[in-house]
Amino acid sequence: MATTVLSAFNLKKTFHLVPIFSGISFQLNEGDKVALVGVNGAGKTTILEILAGMDEPDTDGGGVVRSRGLRLAYLPQEVAGFGALTGGPPPAADTTLWEAMLDALGEIRDLQHAMNRLEAQMSAPGTPQSGPAWDALIHAYEAVTERFELAGGYALEHRIEQVLEGLGFRRAQFDLPLAQLSGGQKTRAALSRALLADPDLLLLDEPTNHLDLAAIEWLEGFLQGWRGTLLCSSHDRRFLDKVTTRTLDLEAGTLEAYSGNYTRYLTLKAERMERRLAEYTAQQEQIAKTEEFIRRFKAGQRSKEAKGREKRLKRLERLHAPVNRETLKLDLQAHLRSGRTVLATQDLAVGYRQALAGENGGPPRDLVLAACPDLEIARAERVALIGPNGAGKTSLLRTVIGALAPLRGEIILGANVQTAYYAQAHEGLDPARQVIDEILYTRPMAEEAARSLLGRFLFSGDDVFKRVGDLSGGERSRVALAKLTLLDANFLLLDEPTNHLDLGAREALEEVLGDYRGTLLFVSHDRAFIDSLATQTWVLENGQITAFDGNYSEYQEELARRRREALGLGEPPAAGARGKGAPAGKPAPRGLDAAARARQEQRAREEAERAAARAKAAAARKLQEVEQSIGAIESRLNLLGAELDAASAAQDIALVTDLGLEYQQLATQLEQMYGEWERLAS
Repeated sequence: MATTVLSAFNLKKTFHLVPIFSGISFQLNEGDKVALVGVNGAGKTTILEILAGMDEPDTDGGGVVRSRGLRLAYLPQEVAGFGALTGGPPPAADTTLWEAMLDALGEIRDLQHAMNRLEAQMSAPGTPQSGPAWDALIHAYEAVTERFELAGGYALEHRIEQVLEGLGFRRAQFDLPLAQLSGGQKTRAALSRALLADPDLLLLDEPTNHLDLAAIEWLEGFLQGWRGTLLCSSHDRRFLDKVTTRTLDLEAGTLEAYSGNYTRYLTLKAERMERRLAEYTAQQEQIAKTEEFIRRFKAGQRSKEAKGREKRLKRLERLHAPVNRETLKLDLQAHLRSGRTVLATQDLAVGYRQALAGENGGPPRDLVLAACPDLEIARAERVALIGPNGAGKTSLLRTVIGALAPLRGEIILGANVQTAYYAQAHEGLDPARQVIDEILYTRPMAEEAARSLLGRFLFSGDDVFKRVGDLSGGERSRVALAKLTLLDANFLLLDEPTNHLDLGAREALEEVLGDYRGTLLFVSHDRAFIDSLATQTWVLENGQITAFDGNYSEYQEELARRRREALGLGEPPAAGARGKGAPAGKPAPRGLDAAARARQEQRAREEAERAAARAKAAAARKLQEVEQSIGAIESRLNLLGAELDAASAAQDIALVTDLGLEYQQLATQLEQMYGEWERLAS
């Protein structure tokens, strides 16, 4: 029988007298992997905070029962500090990233401190090296050491390295103070602490925010193999499908449970809604018939029967019509047909120009973030641009729209191409304007028409008069998408358009873009979104773009095939024609009888196979070493790209120059490593 680690019963929460949810009850059993889904604003974060003890339900509602000694870790969407994440005090701002990870290790860390204290006592001057006191000291040290070993303490540093590197940190950042981390890095650091704490129950609120594709897939693998209990809210459908096995759906203030992952939940919910609609329709028909009977016969000969039916009708528990979730209603049109070629690049290099002199007083050296082969996008193609955080994807999009000048080469837009750009951070929105004014600024129209448009993007009533700067991330995304529909562009450049959108909104956007007759170039970390739309995938890594025909999953399959080929190195060489079974170039020796020759040929074959296996193993080891070196350099280059973006935005010319020199040196070293990889792989 499954052990229950947490039970929530009859939870109720109101905010400014407005009910958010009520009657929420569920339980989490040991080893459960559960998804919590619902539209933005449904109350998912509030439920997680109540479970974590960071908020309280209404006093006239129920409560939360946690198992005795439950160790719980909670990761919010945005991390301002590290308090309450693992139940301990938050680390100080000058605590390094590595020290913060050590502090999260709880019992292992305590055992390590106990070992250090005992070692200090044993080595202290004047400590007797024999006798009962010494024996007790040795016994205590052996007991602590055994517990430390059983808890995996000797692999402590390796565990920290695995988690930090898996979530996108490089070794050079391990000693950075927490105060120097960006907001996204702090969230990743908090997630690292939560994973390393190895709690009984892990509560995650949008854990894939701030993660690139590689880190998301690493987290999936970690959670799939983790034996604790998980409750996770996420807008990443592929992540939920791979990690969770049960789904809690929070809608219209109530919670319903479904077995299975997200895709299975969609099927089961559709079936449940269809069944409820049929039951509601049947009841409404029966009620109408009963009311008609009562009206006709209440005053006639069958009045007694009619009155009986009237009483039963009053006692009838009325079914409610299934709630249709409000979704975005987008309409993207491309009224002007572009030429066949929408975009072409020639010898294009994207990056930043440096004003200071280069090494030894030479001319300034440009910082190249992306060197593009001659690329082309045809009309109606949908190109996904992927790559690690900081690789330069946004810089490439800004170069295409003319906001950033190319370092060299050129971008050629085809005939009749009209572009529109969706910025990841919504830079195109004026935070001082009201929502309705933002729409009217984009295209003059009657106020009623603007209200109608905003209604399709879930803005109703006085919501249209909110200041853009006061909106949530999801609300700003909806305003930006509403503006996009007014531009009638035939070439859309979208930078993370699904950020801040809930699952329903993502699916609505995906459907609309699937029907869009124009051309797309988009950046996204949502693999389901990419797979649904992309006809071509551009991979930006280590300053180079590689174009692949197909979506993300097809690209991954091709990568896996190439790796198998590279590591397999083919089968051992077949026997040559000069002697049956003998190695090529070595004729079978004379003067031996048939049996002896057969034995010698067999030994020769075995030796050839062993030699081939040794060569294969040596090559594989060397190839793995080279791949690890490439990975380390790539991680540093990705980080440098992000640091350069920040330094450039801050106009710190000296820092841009220093980072640029390191970037160029590493890029040269990476090219050499690629050459070595190709030599080994061939």
